[in-house]
Amino acid sequence: MTKGRLSIVSVWVFLGLLNMANMDKSIAGDADADVIKVRAIESGGAGWTFDVTVVHPDTGWDDYCDGWDVVTEDGEVLKRNPGDQFTRLLLHPHENEQPFTRSQSGLTIPNGIQSVTVRAHDIVDGFGGKEITVDLNAESGPGYTVSR
Repeated sequence: MTKGRLSIVSVWVFLGLLNMANMDKSIAGDADADVIKVRAIESGGAGWTFDVTVVHPDTGWDDYCDGWDVVTEDGEVLKRNPGDQFTRLLLHPHENEQPFTRSQSGLTIPNGIQSVTVRAHDIVDGFGGKEITVDLNAESGPGYTVSR
């Protein structure tokens, strides 16, 4: 092979490897934490409890769903304590428990808020998976139920 031909082949091989790496990234990017079910329960003076079911291909401590949020229409993340990282912090991987459900109680929803969106977070991809918007005035809807 001539020197010029070798460098062209090298460039094509490099571009092929780069494309494969990007394909792997897009596959990994599809591994977001998805909210698949929400149950919102109004408890009178005790506020609201949210039971949230999430699916994520947790692989251990390097990649797992580490929390979920309840977000109001105006973008406020509802938290039991203002300094909390998420509405519900998840402290360990759930690689052998998929999907999994975790609850958070004692949430106050401000007056006038008609709906909230529930989203999940994972330590590699952040937010970006399937979210569920809950109409607080309805008994149920796609992926959610509301009890008063």
